[in-house]
Amino acid sequence: MALKFYKPTSPGRRRMSGSTFDEITKSKPEKALLKPLKKNAGRNNQGRMTVRHRGGGAKRRLRIIDFKRDKIGVPGRVAAIEYDPNRSARIALIHYADGEKRYILAPLELRVDDTVKSGEDAELKPGNALPMKLIPGGTPIHNIELSHGRGGQLVRGAGTAAQLMVKEGDYALVRLPSGEMRRIRSECLATIGQVGNAEHQGIELGKAGRKRWLGIRPSVRGSAMSPRDHPHGGGEGRSPIGMPGPKTPWGKPALGYRTRKPKSSDRLIVKRRRK
Repeated sequence: MALKFYKPTSPGRRRMSGSTFDEITKSKPEKALLKPLKKNAGRNNQGRMTVRHRGGGAKRRLRIIDFKRDKIGVPGRVAAIEYDPNRSARIALIHYADGEKRYILAPLELRVDDTVKSGEDAELKPGNALPMKLIPGGTPIHNIELSHGRGGQLVRGAGTAAQLMVKEGDYALVRLPSGEMRRIRSECLATIGQVGNAEHQGIELGKAGRKRWLGIRPSVRGSAMSPRDHPHGGGEGRSPIGMPGPKTPWGKPALGYRTRKPKSSDRLIVKRRRK
């Protein structure tokens, strides 16, 4: 994949860049693997806004991705590499030997007509899924399960890869892209290789309208609001915060205040991504 840079024909075009889509081999998705995608605009199941600055955007349909990779022992041929509007990575359409079709995340170096396979007898090559107990240390992996059979939950974004460090008994020690070191059960499946579309991080949107196409609405600075709308609001001209530390619109500490609740899997974290 490569990036294309636009000529500065307008202020919005001046630093705009985008993908060339060179790796895409099929423009229309597989109809049987599509579902309607309802927009929630940041609301939860009670209709309350839980994420701000969401709404609008281009209409999309959900591609059903096989994160579980549970076609154990059945080889599949890569029929196409496709674009997915719901994620930064590209997806690969797999035609399995038993006639079933599925989408998987497309890793780097996966090409049309390559063969992929899941299970303990799969080769160590990009696109194959194996239990981590059979993967050598130092191998780059992605789409990692946190619990066996649940499907891959970690390392699914474009260009990301975790590294399998060492295996200790029933657990494998994995270094995630964030720098976190975590122990994961060694029977959990992981896919070999780095997720494709690695240059996605270098894309410059260039203009505000392109952000709106992605369903992201404008955000207003707290200092530009009134006191009733934000703790930073009010005052004549540019005013300081006027209180200990920056606050959220609801008066909670912001910028570094930890809000993550303790989870049962915290005991498996060997090294945090932050000190």
